[in-house]
Amino acid sequence: MSLRWGAAVGLAFIGGVAFAASADRGVAARTASGQLSVGYTSAGALASALRAAPGTVVVRSLGALHVVEVRTRDVGPAAAALRHAPGIRFVQRPASRVSASDPGLTLASFTPRAVWEWQYRAIHEDSVPDAVLRAAASVRIAVIDTGADLTAPDLAAKNPLAYNTRTGTSDVRDSNGHGTFVASIAAGSVTNNDGIAGSGGDAQLLVVKAGSASGAFTDVDEAAGIMYAVDHGSRIINLSVGGPTTSTTERRAIAYAVQHGVLVVAAVGNEYAQGNPVEYPAALLQPDGSNGIGGAGLAVTASTASGVRASFANSGSWVSLAAPGESVFGAVSELASQASYPRSVLPGSVAGLYGYASGTSFAAPQVSGAAALVWAAHPSLTAQQVAQILKESASSGGHWTPELGFGVIDVGAAVARAQAGTPGVLLSGSHKATRVHLSWSGDAVRYTLSFSVDGNPARTMLASTQQTSASITIARGHTYAFTVAGIDSSGATVTTSAPLTMALATARR
Repeated sequence: MSLRWGAAVGLAFIGGVAFAASADRGVAARTASGQLSVGYTSAGALASALRAAPGTVVVRSLGALHVVEVRTRDVGPAAAALRHAPGIRFVQRPASRVSASDPGLTLASFTPRAVWEWQYRAIHEDSVPDAVLRAAASVRIAVIDTGADLTAPDLAAKNPLAYNTRTGTSDVRDSNGHGTFVASIAAGSVTNNDGIAGSGGDAQLLVVKAGSASGAFTDVDEAAGIMYAVDHGSRIINLSVGGPTTSTTERRAIAYAVQHGVLVVAAVGNEYAQGNPVEYPAALLQPDGSNGIGGAGLAVTASTASGVRASFANSGSWVSLAAPGESVFGAVSELASQASYPRSVLPGSVAGLYGYASGTSFAAPQVSGAAALVWAAHPSLTAQQVAQILKESASSGGHWTPELGFGVIDVGAAVARAQAGTPGVLLSGSHKATRVHLSWSGDAVRYTLSFSVDGNPARTMLASTQQTSASITIARGHTYAFTVAGIDSSGATVTTSAPLTMALATARR
């Protein structure tokens, strides 16, 4: 299933449900009737601009982002008048989406060795110390989605905060089903002796319903949800949403979260067979071309039970890491259609509805929950350090690939790494012909880049530098091993990356 976006910008679910509109239907078919998002420099400039566009009223304000959503009688003339007004930074049309079920949301035919919630063990969540699971109660995860069924046992036990961005109320009933499934995976109770266990231990949960009862919503709804989550104490925001374009409003909202020390986690999308597009907001968190290094948050792809990339899951230089996303088990909203969310019997459960589903939407919340446990293990870490630890402790041992990023998350290893101290150094690289480009990140003041050729003694390429990237030309027919050491303020080496090995075959004659 592909998600097609036109000139207007909006959000579409990329896991269980997509909100798709054909790009050739024209702007009117894709745009919320009579509504615009407007960026402004000051309240005075906005007031003057609105006077120049009669019949235009503000229906929602995102004050910290200097963005408002307006409704107008005639979109074309109003947009033109606003764009020409002094102090108006941008005028964009929110895009509506039509809900459609995802073919991946079918009852799983595979039964993983009689273990229903197999993903919990696959990411080694069962090796996390009980004390860390309890300590996660100091961390709040916000799930911005279609709402949630707060009567589901694993969500009810968390007594979550709830907010609807459209109504300004706590009514987050989930007739779609996507948000309930995501929320249960991220933060379902691990102590209520019923149902499933979320990956976030005792982490608090904030359910933010963004959009209408059908699940359709826009970039403005997403931004409103992000602002509410940040302003109400969330340290982690899960966005199992995306599409191949972004907007000024979305970029400002992500920046707002990052500036407030919040870790944002997003799914990368399920369109591998439809051209494998770069998707947003994930690519705002792990930029295209970064090869998993640095970034403002985490972009998550989906893996299978055997630890390889799920066939539907997007890949590329903007992937941070992976988590199980094929036939994972979660809670199902009682209001969701059985066609979209088939029910599966959970032996021993006394209440609630459950089922299997597939999508990167359901991989991302496992990472969000894991981040809560890393923070519980080491509360003074920054959001970027939490992301770094999750990457360096993932299954690839520090090696990055476009298929899985730094690999499938290992929650037990991440918690142990957090308890041991601050993150190490991550090194990734790519090559074009004989030119190799290296990038690295870590919690160090300076770095030293070294390399060896064919197992010979290492040589220093860069000594005690603040650079975080370098390029080098290598010779064919040899094996190169690169390492980066992190140096503290006293000049001592405090950590070293895993070796990154590259070998180019001898050119054919």
